[in-house]
Amino acid sequence: MKRRSLVVFLCVLAIALSGTARAGAVKDGESASHDDSAATYQVVDTYAFPGLTVKQFNLGVLSHYSYMLESGGEALVVDPGRDIDTYLETAKKDGVRIVGVFLTHSHADFVAGHTEFAKQVGCPVYINKAAGAEYAHEPLTEASDLKVGTAVVRFLATPGHTPDGMCGMVFSAADKKDPECVFTGDTLFIGSIGRPDLMGGTISAAALASMSYDTWHNKLSKLADPVKIFPAHGAGSLCGAHLSDRPVSTIGEEKAANPYMKHRSRGEFVAAVLDGLPEAPQYFKHNAAMNKKGPAPVDWIAPLPKEEEPGSKLSDPAAAYLSDIREPAAYAEAHIPNAVNIGLRGRLETWTGIMVPWGSPLVVCGSVPEVTEALKRLRRIGYDDVRYITFDAWKNAGMPVKKNDMITPRVLYDRMQKGDAPIIVDVRLPNEWMASRIGTVVNLPLNHLDELSSKLDPAQPAVAVCNSAYRSSMAVGVLERRGFSKAMSLAGGAEAWTAAGLPVIGAKPAAAAAAPVPLRSLGLPEQIDAAALARSLSDLPGTLEIVDIRPAAHFADYAIPGSRNADIAEVMKDPSYLAGSVPLVIVDRDGSVAMAVGGVLSQKTKREIKVLYGGVEAFWKASGARAPSGAGSVPAVSPAPAAAPQMQAPAKRKSAGC
Repeated sequence: MKRRSLVVFLCVLAIALSGTARAGAVKDGESASHDDSAATYQVVDTYAFPGLTVKQFNLGVLSHYSYMLESGGEALVVDPGRDIDTYLETAKKDGVRIVGVFLTHSHADFVAGHTEFAKQVGCPVYINKAAGAEYAHEPLTEASDLKVGTAVVRFLATPGHTPDGMCGMVFSAADKKDPECVFTGDTLFIGSIGRPDLMGGTISAAALASMSYDTWHNKLSKLADPVKIFPAHGAGSLCGAHLSDRPVSTIGEEKAANPYMKHRSRGEFVAAVLDGLPEAPQYFKHNAAMNKKGPAPVDWIAPLPKEEEPGSKLSDPAAAYLSDIREPAAYAEAHIPNAVNIGLRGRLETWTGIMVPWGSPLVVCGSVPEVTEALKRLRRIGYDDVRYITFDAWKNAGMPVKKNDMITPRVLYDRMQKGDAPIIVDVRLPNEWMASRIGTVVNLPLNHLDELSSKLDPAQPAVAVCNSAYRSSMAVGVLERRGFSKAMSLAGGAEAWTAAGLPVIGAKPAAAAAAPVPLRSLGLPEQIDAAALARSLSDLPGTLEIVDIRPAAHFADYAIPGSRNADIAEVMKDPSYLAGSVPLVIVDRDGSVAMAVGGVLSQKTKREIKVLYGGVEAFWKASGARAPSGAGSVPAVSPAPAAAPQMQAPAKRKSAGC
């Protein structure tokens, strides 16, 4: 009875807290890309296999993974970015000779470095014959093999994301039957797959999604479970939806946990792939065309072009798109009229590609070091003809400047309580806004704010809100270009709001159902017993998402097959757990804390939330194994349904931040 009372108490407490109290820290894909390292290629890890290694690079601002396969003094570079110095320096340091570049497909979200390698190194470029590449290349088919040192790369045609998708399976001399790893490009991500809607109408998204179905079920799923997969993107990329930020996975883990792979029928699979895709930036189609044609080589050490002369034309939205790349606070203090603050410390590349129409005259404003970095980074997405002006030059010329306020959370909250608050414009995506918002606000997503702002009155004051103030500061400039004279940004965004302990509102209630709603409905999570869970895992794999909230050390000792570990605070605070097409099952040691967490989530979402009754202890007993004696002990007998691989590292989720 004591345990039951504790469960009820925790549930009631959690429900009360979830309704009116402050929300947890807001997750934001932008926030993860605000430091200096995110704008440079970082080595994630080096993975050792018999006779070969794979070095993984990450460019955080584009969520772009690239690779260097090294064996026997030779190296193959896979899906490199346009600026290739990091790869060249790594090859020199490792004492290997670059013998080729492999492109898994014609990328759309960045300009690849294949023509740079061809110019500087003189090595061949390998790509699927179906790509129709217009530059010098070695065309690949499924019959193609490529030897790198003692390793062999065997190519596999994997259409779906694009018709020319091709994966590279890497075999060591020690095992020529099963590959050690596979470079999956945008075909297969960790927890997701490549979106099929980027072909500009040349082929339907549904047709490509159907190809993805065949690629997975007939090819990739046939590989051995331990085979490691190395994708081209992680969390934050707009080349897919709901990508994990884990840098590496295995075929077995994707079989068990990738939500798209649970769909056995082609129709369900296609529908799931097409559902909920984020809008693709307008620059994607232009980058894909550049990569297919062969990007022009860049003189990366050329001096800056001549600085623009200060003049009223620069502040005319019809004459140029002026991007202020400084920090939001500096922009708010003073900026060139009609400049939009696309900050350098953030996803400068992606947001420029979203906001600045391709071919528009683009001028960036900042200090000389900031401008130098910006011009290099913008070439990564094909914005090669960019002009600049320093803010000091504008100010010293006595030209007019614009100032806007950054209102603090407390001041805004106090004004809301007094009834004299300005209109609050939440510029996040609808799913972010629905999960948690600071009050009665209007949702106008930033990527459509230019046209949606017509719903507002330019004469009325407006406060733009996002998670971290990166997007809201950008929104101020967009509104300013539209004639708004009293636009301001919430300092620190929703993150600062929740950190100040101010209340938030959860998701709006859905429309009343046709059937009568019980007056005492509490929306508590459903309990699932261990036997039913075991049957579902055995008979209906992939129909549940299981999250184990125990400490990581306990999860490492023993875990339910197919479950993954996540910190309890993350599960309660991260809005992405509120979305999903399959039930979410919360698991702990004995079911008590899981019930409290399930109670919180159930108040915020219409997603089906379940809690494992009796926790992991009950599951082991139901599986015929001796129940563990403590929170971290290892069971003496393995549970019966142990075929599914375990995902033991927490799989953090991030929004795309747009």
